[in-house]
Amino acid sequence: MPSPYRAIFAAPGTKGFSAAGLVGRLPLSMVGVGILTMISEITGRYAMASALTGTLALAAAVIGPQVSRLVDQYGQRRVLRPATLVSVAAVAGLLLAAANGLPDWTLFLCAAVAGCVPSVGSMVRARWTVIYHDSPRELHTAYSFESVVDEVCFIFGPILAIGLSTAWFPEAGPLIAALCLLVGVWLLTAQRSTEPPAHPRGGQTDRTSALRSPGLQVLTATFVATGAIFGSIDVSTLAFADEQGSKSSASFVLAIWALGSCIAGIVFGLLHLKGRNERRWVLGVCAMAVSMIPLLLAGNLPFLAVALFVSGLAIAPTMITTMALIEAHVPRAKLTEGMTWISTGLAVGVAVGSSVTGQVIDAAGAQRGYVVSIAAGASAAMVAFAGYRRLTGPAQGEEPATDGDGDSRKEQRGGRVA
Repeated sequence: MPSPYRAIFAAPGTKGFSAAGLVGRLPLSMVGVGILTMISEITGRYAMASALTGTLALAAAVIGPQVSRLVDQYGQRRVLRPATLVSVAAVAGLLLAAANGLPDWTLFLCAAVAGCVPSVGSMVRARWTVIYHDSPRELHTAYSFESVVDEVCFIFGPILAIGLSTAWFPEAGPLIAALCLLVGVWLLTAQRSTEPPAHPRGGQTDRTSALRSPGLQVLTATFVATGAIFGSIDVSTLAFADEQGSKSSASFVLAIWALGSCIAGIVFGLLHLKGRNERRWVLGVCAMAVSMIPLLLAGNLPFLAVALFVSGLAIAPTMITTMALIEAHVPRAKLTEGMTWISTGLAVGVAVGSSVTGQVIDAAGAQRGYVVSIAAGASAAMVAFAGYRRLTGPAQGEEPATDGDGDSRKEQRGGRVA
């Protein structure tokens, strides 16, 4: 492991909570594609499958920030364990309903309740932020490492979910995902020494949402469109591989997409770039948008895999920069909620993107589903450009914070990570 990454694990407890976060985060890439595969295997209805995953994503978008607000207020252990139990029970109900051919409304009800799944990635990043809030360089490396972990999950998660559901039994992918969530959250919350301190609500400002920050509003809106990219590519790739006569290959193609992002994240974490994070972020969003165009030209799975690998190169650096901007625009007492709003934006986008793409595929074929990806990429770029001034302006309601040298965090907002 390169020395910058080795250095961040010198702090006690970091290896433990990061490993637990890996296990708990694996379901992020398994549940959606696992449900898609399960429903398509059982019923053959892609529109139904994408609508169901969209319901799960929308429910997570509504409930997730509220769970994170409670975490900021009461602590991770007190909130995450009961929330996880509810989510896992709902997933179990969904699998039983699908396996026994119960009415569609029962599946949608279970998917909605399962939306209380906690944002494990936000919980892990919050721990890194507490440890290295006075060390911007180490925090940049930690955020980079966690983005790499995200991509590792997206490399192996779809392979596991699709492989289990096609080779074992249709419900196997979501079932294993739920078990990973349960184990990961329990291991994470068992590590009390690195748990961020709770911030009980006091005055009126404490009771307001982190989303009041203009900068966070821009980031969240942009990631709604980004989530639509992700949702549309998942559904389109699964359907495209099915049309090519190799449905199980979809997991490997999606893994190559994540591999591109993983490699870019590793390299980006080794760099200590100077300049404004805001400009770097806008460039990253635009790069993602442009990289969607070749997907519509893919005539076979190898070409599609190459196109997705290239498009993946822009993902991790953009996500890493996003986390740095959140840390600059959101008060420390609301940091977990702020990070979760990004996940919420992604979840809403995934819901919309997968649902629309399912309809397009049923009407016009799998390859036309990538038109949704291109449209979502263009939308993300337009929102990023339109909101640039909000990102460079002061954060509304931000608490004063200083780094280790006594510099205000407002000065750090210029974007320097070194």
